[in-house]
Amino acid sequence: MGSPHARQRLARWLATPAGEALRLLVLFGGLVWLVALGAGGFGYSWQWQRVPRYLGQLFEGGFYPGPLLRGLGVTVQISASGLGLALLFGVITATARLAGTRVGQGLARAYLELIRNTPLLIQIYLLYFVAAPIVGMSRWWVAVLALALFEGATMSEAMRGAVLAIPRGHWENAAALGLSERQAYLFVVLPQALRLALPPLAGRAVSLVKSSAIVSVIAVFDLTTEGRNIISETFMTFEIWLTVAALYLLITTPLSLAAQGLERRLARGTG
Repeated sequence: MGSPHARQRLARWLATPAGEALRLLVLFGGLVWLVALGAGGFGYSWQWQRVPRYLGQLFEGGFYPGPLLRGLGVTVQISASGLGLALLFGVITATARLAGTRVGQGLARAYLELIRNTPLLIQIYLLYFVAAPIVGMSRWWVAVLALALFEGATMSEAMRGAVLAIPRGHWENAAALGLSERQAYLFVVLPQALRLALPPLAGRAVSLVKSSAIVSVIAVFDLTTEGRNIISETFMTFEIWLTVAALYLLITTPLSLAAQGLERRLARGTG
């Protein structure tokens, strides 16, 4: 079993980014093994040798990305744009609830209740079939806006909690320096709240990337859509879905490790 000291060292190492990455690789390897075991039970014929061409090909000294890598690029673009808008919606909503007028507070509550109590899929359909034709919005922007509205609601709660966690003395110190309540909020409280909210916001970024797979229902050519198209042409169900899962992990793993690192750093700073 090893000495207690060795076990403690192993536990500390497993808590590092490298250890977390290793655990994710082991889990993914276990998933691949289970899928292979299940597929072998009904005589599935594996065709891994055909997968690389859908990632990309070398031609005349240049690399040309295949449909899976192109879809991954679309997923990254949608996720990054949605994350930026979600942060904006989160800050605006949290500010409206904490320091807004009655009208602003009412609108913020209505937005939160509507988004949190309806499925993301329904929200995408409403934006795509109702709002998009009216304003001429492309399906790409429908995907970005739907993800931003959905995650922005959760981010606003993280921001609101962070603002409420700022000691009252900071408000009083700002007032003593001659700052108005609005100035104190913008220049003293909000920057500190953003720091406190960083770990949960990073976690929501991971959730947003995973949720982006659902935009395939409106034929946005993201990673999931490209994977489904390839499967319909080749019937390589397991190979493609496992490859798609691995590509999603390439995005979400660094974000997850960053969120955990921020949580540990914040805990050390406040401990």
